[in-house]
Amino acid sequence: MTIQHLVQNDETGGYFMGAFFGKKFVMVSSLLTVSVLAACNNSSSDPVDSGDSNSDEPLNIQMFAGLYNELPEMDNAFWSEWQEQTNTELDIEWVPSGDLDTKMDLVLASGDLPEVLSSPNVRPPLVNAIKNGAFWELSDFLGDYSDYPNLKNNLAEDWQKYLSVDGELYGLPRSRSRMDIGIKIRKDWLDELDIPVPTTIDEYQDALKQIVEEDPADSNTLGLIGHGTIVADGTDAFAAAFGAMDPYFTDEDGLVPKQLTPMYTDMVEWFSELYDEGLLAQEFSVMKLTQAEELYKSGRAASYARSVWWDKEYEDAISRTQPDPEIVNLALEGPGGVSVNLATGVSGGYFISKKVPEEKVVKILDYLEHTASEEITDLAYYGIEGVHHEVVDGQKVLNEQGVHEINTTSKGAGVLAYAKWGKVESASGSKEYNDNKKQQVEHFDEIGTIDPMTGLHSDIWLTEWAKHVNEWETMVTRVIVGQVSIDEYKDYIDSINESPRMMEAFAELGDEYRIFNQ
Repeated sequence: MTIQHLVQNDETGGYFMGAFFGKKFVMVSSLLTVSVLAACNNSSSDPVDSGDSNSDEPLNIQMFAGLYNELPEMDNAFWSEWQEQTNTELDIEWVPSGDLDTKMDLVLASGDLPEVLSSPNVRPPLVNAIKNGAFWELSDFLGDYSDYPNLKNNLAEDWQKYLSVDGELYGLPRSRSRMDIGIKIRKDWLDELDIPVPTTIDEYQDALKQIVEEDPADSNTLGLIGHGTIVADGTDAFAAAFGAMDPYFTDEDGLVPKQLTPMYTDMVEWFSELYDEGLLAQEFSVMKLTQAEELYKSGRAASYARSVWWDKEYEDAISRTQPDPEIVNLALEGPGGVSVNLATGVSGGYFISKKVPEEKVVKILDYLEHTASEEITDLAYYGIEGVHHEVVDGQKVLNEQGVHEINTTSKGAGVLAYAKWGKVESASGSKEYNDNKKQQVEHFDEIGTIDPMTGLHSDIWLTEWAKHVNEWETMVTRVIVGQVSIDEYKDYIDSINESPRMMEAFAELGDEYRIFNQ
């Protein structure tokens, strides 16, 4: 089989931890082997209590959601207002973001599902749980959306496509802006060392080398920091610069996922150069998100990739030990494109357990509909005027209490209306700050690419890739740290791509891709 690069399309869009129902988190044993399907079959005889039928009573909702900041007090001013406006009592198991995937997988395997599961992406274990009947299909409940005007009018275009499996809708979106991840660099260090802001991958590498050699942090300054498989949030952005985020097909029109393309291999080889030159943090493969973030906030590193809206918080943190830090986000020209990866406007979704009786499903959908309103969205971003924010020059600016209570985590219990600048604007930044930030990145929306695998759920691919993913991640790390040659890695990728079953997966993905984007 030969593989060739056929087409570029910037418009296409991919593809849980604990026993619930209490205030304290109880870790589920990794020895649990109960299948989700069995749990679903059992759930029909053991439904979750739908609560008081009096519509004036607050609706109690048990939910699983990611924790991206300090654990919130659910009786603080923000959450009290949220629950009052939505007439709910939220019983949320907040799971630290670094443990989210592992714990989500455990709870999915156990079948001990919360009423509402919030997931920031639609990963294979979730897709499998959906296919095994763990969650409600929502189309019949929503109908023509006449009872759900906010879901109809306030969300990203075609949001349903990204939360459907086998043509059926299973989730409501976590609305986030298309512009999200930025490859950050300390511009104040660039200025101090008289280094131009890099515009290409090569210039970026040279800039990191100069910064590391000059050590402006006076503490063994690090270049690029990351965690997980290479640099986690930023890997797809770098992949875009190498062309790995463009659709890539076999001669038989099968779609090849990005990690198995030659362009992705080129990126891995480039990261090995960074590592060899001491520009990629030596501990990248074992570093956790919280550790990487702390390194950047403490002023130890030059570059890091996270959502653009973090810039102000990072600058404020760095300013405690270093004067006048300034962070900019880069669009780097590479051999195959520009280092900007766009989201779809849908960052995962909210999925309702099949354990929930139909009567309560309707009530939960009413709640989620309410959270897609402009009013609740404004509350999620800015809180209460005079309590969480003040209006300065027409711009809502968070005060100290607002910064403490309103953050990424506080946006994790509702759909929210789509906001173009939602992952760019800092709620604690002034109007001038945010206007400048928007001007810096507004072109991202035009030049960025979306992973062509987004929204595709080939059964063959899910099954086959599950056999390889752990070994593949290990191989990527070994190549980068110099334990395996790039030629050995290429042979390894070829062996996966040329297996008959994987060729079937590519064919199925190609068919899904054409249907999804017709």
